Amino acid sequence: MSGLIPQRFVEDLLDRVDLAELIGSRITLKKAGANYKACCPFHDEKTPSFNVRPDKGFYHCFGCGAHGDAISFVREFEGLGFTEAVEELARRAGLEVPYDQAAKQEIQQARTLTDALDFAGRFYQSALLGQQGTYARDYLKQRGLDDSVIQRYQVGYAPAADTSLFDAANKDLQGPLIETGTISDKYGRPRDLFRNRVMFPIRNSRGKTIAFGGRTLGDDKAKYINSPESDVFHKSREIYGLFEAKQALKQLDKLLVVEGYMDVIALAQHGIDYAVATLGTATNQDSLTALLRQVRHVVFCFDGDQAGLKAADRAMDNALELMADGLHLQFLMLPEGEDPDTLIRKEGSEAFQKRIDGATPFSRRLFDRQSEGLDLQLPEHRGELRARTEPLLNKMPRSTLRDAMWHEMLRLCGGRNQWQKRQPQQWGKWKGERRDRVTEERIDVKLSKDSILCLALLEAPDMASEVTELARHSRQYNQARSFAGFILEHEIRNRKVLITTLALDSQARERFYHLFDGIEHIPARESTLAAAREMLSPNEEASRQQKLATLLRNFANLSAEERQELRELSGGTPD
Repeated sequence: MSGLIPQRFVEDLLDRVDLAELIGSRITLKKAGANYKACCPFHDEKTPSFNVRPDKGFYHCFGCGAHGDAISFVREFEGLGFTEAVEELARRAGLEVPYDQAAKQEIQQARTLTDALDFAGRFYQSALLGQQGTYARDYLKQRGLDDSVIQRYQVGYAPAADTSLFDAANKDLQGPLIETGTISDKYGRPRDLFRNRVMFPIRNSRGKTIAFGGRTLGDDKAKYINSPESDVFHKSREIYGLFEAKQALKQLDKLLVVEGYMDVIALAQHGIDYAVATLGTATNQDSLTALLRQVRHVVFCFDGDQAGLKAADRAMDNALELMADGLHLQFLMLPEGEDPDTLIRKEGSEAFQKRIDGATPFSRRLFDRQSEGLDLQLPEHRGELRARTEPLLNKMPRSTLRDAMWHEMLRLCGGRNQWQKRQPQQWGKWKGERRDRVTEERIDVKLSKDSILCLALLEAPDMASEVTELARHSRQYNQARSFAGFILEHEIRNRKVLITTLALDSQARERFYHLFDGIEHIPARESTLAAAREMLSPNEEASRQQKLATLLRNFANLSAEERQELRELSGGTPD
């Protein structure tokens, strides 16, 4: 719909909007010279890092990276789409958005459908609270849901009668309900699609109801059914629970993708507010794209059965073409016979959160799955692993991640040099014996100098003073400068204290949460420290020659101290 709004109108609208006044009407701004500062509305912080530049027409948060113009702010803060954000700003400016007639009709049609579906949602909620909803309430209570979470997700009940919803709707709403498939007229007479079912409204990013899912309370053949697709509901692109997650959390850092409505709600009941569910039997590329539009970190959680394994494989296969540097995908496979709903009620939220934190990274799961049934001591099986894995890696876009995974494949499959280095006596062990897995060696990974210094600080916090001094003269060590400054500020002397502080200090955890994002393989400790030492203490002779050349170029303007330094560097004796 954004393409139906003339670009010239958008630019004129942004010129008319006073960005400081717009943002200041929603959060408290403090003047800072020609600009304004505030605590960021998109993530929790105590020290203001959110800056507003009215003269430039943009805002920027140095804490979480949020950045944009007036339209971006309204979209993010209010949870609106592009069209709705433009309409909101136009209303503030006293302007009318110049849609063409076809666009106006399309917008009005969509609003008519969502208004009808919102009515259906309220009807189902009312039915749940009424006398006919007694069994449904008992069912939800049995599943451990309290009234607050039921209200938060607007869970309802569809009565068993054929035309309960149809009879409750006025004539203006009956047509749109038929158009969305919520009421069927397939056989020439109206009949409610959902009957005797617990109802789960599916809401879009603006909180408007666009469809329903229904769980039977009887012996229907289909345990769950969903609304058919319509002009406002496209199953492959919608995410159940996303609106509720964004309402519950100021900053959505990651999403936990589960398989069912009840899983989402049960997790929310236990304080895990970032769970969502894709619609349909598999996580396809459309739904993955919708997820990655919201966050860069996604954890897929699947039931521990054969169907769950297949679903995880499909999600991983669909993710291959989307995997780029900076994306972080993980897989959490639950014990067989368990799902998130049953498991979190059995072991509690803390234990379940530990499972999430320990989920398997995308790269490791890919190699683990492709290695199943193979003995990588056998040349034939190493060749089979490459035959399985290489086509998958070729689907990935060019990136550091793909290069690292390619090197990992080559390492697992081995090379000519590795076989040449085998001692002759080793070959005698091959016959009739099952050998242990090939010892895994770390591969060389090329990291930025900034990342190397940060990893070194994690291993040896006592290097903080040297890192600070190095970073003072270069802009390429911004993360290392910040990390070293934190270490010095808290007078941290060893690795154990640093790890404990990062784990227990909420501000520190938030500040450095993304410090190592995008690093798929961590170099060995010795390699990291050696590389850092090389940066901190470069070759002394090269440093002397460089300093000597600098002093000689400015010989005519040298101070007495610099002339003394020149004599010492050139091997002379002071006067």
